[in-house]
Amino acid sequence: MTEQSEQLQLAEQVLDLVRAEAGGPIEAAVSVDHQALALTRFANSYIHQNVADATTKVRLLIHADGRTAAGSTTRTSSDGLQGLVSRTVAASRVAPRDPGWPGLAPAEPLAGSGNLDDTTMGATPADRAGRIRSFVDAAGGLEVAGYCRTLHWMGAFANTAGQAVTGATTDAAMDGIARLRSADGVFDGVARLAAVSLSDVDGAVLGARAAAKARAGNDPVELPPGRYEVVLEPAAVADVLQNFAIFGFNGKAYAERRSFAVLGEDQLDPLITLIDDPLNPGDLGLPFDGEGTPTGRHILVDAGRTNSVTFDRRTAAQAGEGAQSTGHYGAAEARFGPCATSMRIETEATGPVSEVDGPVLDSAAAELVANVMRGVLVSDFWYTRVLDPKSLVITGLTRNGVWLIEHGEVTRPLTNFRFTQAYPAALAPGRVLGVGARPTPQPNGWGAARWTAPALHLASWNFTGGASG
Repeated sequence: MTEQSEQLQLAEQVLDLVRAEAGGPIEAAVSVDHQALALTRFANSYIHQNVADATTKVRLLIHADGRTAAGSTTRTSSDGLQGLVSRTVAASRVAPRDPGWPGLAPAEPLAGSGNLDDTTMGATPADRAGRIRSFVDAAGGLEVAGYCRTLHWMGAFANTAGQAVTGATTDAAMDGIARLRSADGVFDGVARLAAVSLSDVDGAVLGARAAAKARAGNDPVELPPGRYEVVLEPAAVADVLQNFAIFGFNGKAYAERRSFAVLGEDQLDPLITLIDDPLNPGDLGLPFDGEGTPTGRHILVDAGRTNSVTFDRRTAAQAGEGAQSTGHYGAAEARFGPCATSMRIETEATGPVSEVDGPVLDSAAAELVANVMRGVLVSDFWYTRVLDPKSLVITGLTRNGVWLIEHGEVTRPLTNFRFTQAYPAALAPGRVLGVGARPTPQPNGWGAARWTAPALHLASWNFTGGASG
């Protein structure tokens, strides 16, 4: 019996316990998630932490007599499972009425089983340390810091409506900075990459890229605040996609009219097509969500036209008009709403995603820079916060490299900016002047998600001041 089969058997065991405990009609769903996460961190060019954690969590959802209750446990012994069932059934008897109960996911086949890689599953601390060693060496003496991580997820789901599915996936990522200290200050460069296979994460390539950016940031000048034409590199574009996922295309925000999304309207530039597809080769690979709904290719924006938002079963019922779950329920974020987890900007991908072609840019971003008479090249955003969720006005800072572009060439490093910008307005019709041909999968800092982002050439970005104000 495989480990996934054992997890499904565990889920069905819990359902049997629920039926015995309830003693009457009941709807129940059980998810079993096993996550093995290993993380090797480095700072000051030395590894300072290596941790690993493997946890199996069982979640139970019960709906009976118009009331809904949920519980979870990491104790998978008979006593642990019985305790989960007993307290959840008891909670369902005193829970408030749930008039918005959307029902259980019906039995439905999956579109795939996940994206699994043996290299990542079998990765050792030495495998991660070797990539960090390569990153340090490629930085050529600069101080470096960051992490290399591997993740193996296996899951099973079963409910009393007959849905019973299993899946597994792997994820690997590296995120590092190189730091140059000079008489002019401290300057950082960043390089990030996510992949299904750890073998696709090349520490030497990433270290060389981060170091090149750090060195190119020395002796910066200050540019006055204002609206500038920009080229955003993939790390910065990933922040745009993350905020789109959380606040823009979130089905709960849409149902509550807190989102900018208007279905059927041309809200973004025709060059922008946004796809969420966990099963795309090289992506996260989660084959079903926490409600047992299959995942798959989901078009959010088609050539600028808003096509859909992400729903779980409850938010789809709230939205009405024939809306259905798109397979985006996440137990940890259930109260916040369903979010895309594998969003990417569709583009013509050519060549290796992290190739180092010059001191600052890869060739895909350089092609965009060549079309800018005067503007700003931005490597990364950080500390971004929402000022107005409806129009998705964001304030934040640039970091890890920002440069002046003149006559199609990167000419001078700049000091960091603060910006205040409505993200949808920056990508509105006529505002996207170019999309890079080489998207880069970016690791995510919150939960299981990935953003595959090319560089973008935008007509305007609103820089409101320096980093200090």
